[in-house]
Amino acid sequence: MRVLVVMTGFLATLAALPLAAQDVRISETQAQSTFSVGARDFTISRNQDVDAALTGEFAKTSRPCPDFCIQPMITATGVRPIGELELLDFLETDVAGTTGLLIDARLPDWFAKGSIPAAVNVPFAALDPQNPYQNDILRALGAELRGDILDFENAQLLVIYDNGVWDAQATRAITNLIAAGYPAAKIQNYRGGLEDWVHLGLTTTLP
Repeated sequence: MRVLVVMTGFLATLAALPLAAQDVRISETQAQSTFSVGARDFTISRNQDVDAALTGEFAKTSRPCPDFCIQPMITATGVRPIGELELLDFLETDVAGTTGLLIDARLPDWFAKGSIPAAVNVPFAALDPQNPYQNDILRALGAELRGDILDFENAQLLVIYDNGVWDAQATRAITNLIAAGYPAAKIQNYRGGLEDWVHLGLTTTLP
């Protein structure tokens, strides 16, 4: 009986709180994420409209497979899948500290519609071994050419994403990177992609 009275009192107190106290936070301890890359400052937060809902492409539940098949949680041996909180930590530490890059593996027309803040567009097709400029891209990611061999010791830590769990663009980018010699331990996959990101009301930017 006492528990019921206490709970009733708690709920009454909660209902009396001002609406401003019920803001949409990233987590219980974090309202927003702020970091700088070069001379540009970024702030990531969540949409404060609790009635907001997705429309358009990311509101779909079904797409033909192939080509839009559900991707595995582990895209390659040694590549770690991560969620939003891990991605935010990566942005605040590795990307801001210039030791990591957030790679948007989608084709440029998708990237132009909006991306995760601070992401760099490296389309999966550009990492194909048939691309004569593949080595140039790998060197831009920090690999060093020693004779005829690429050394990845000082290569950037990467987080790679695409549109979501039904999209194979990140999977193909990761496969091509590893085939080229990029260490799997230096690659992480944000499997939820932009669909999960916008579903949580997190900030996006236009290139």
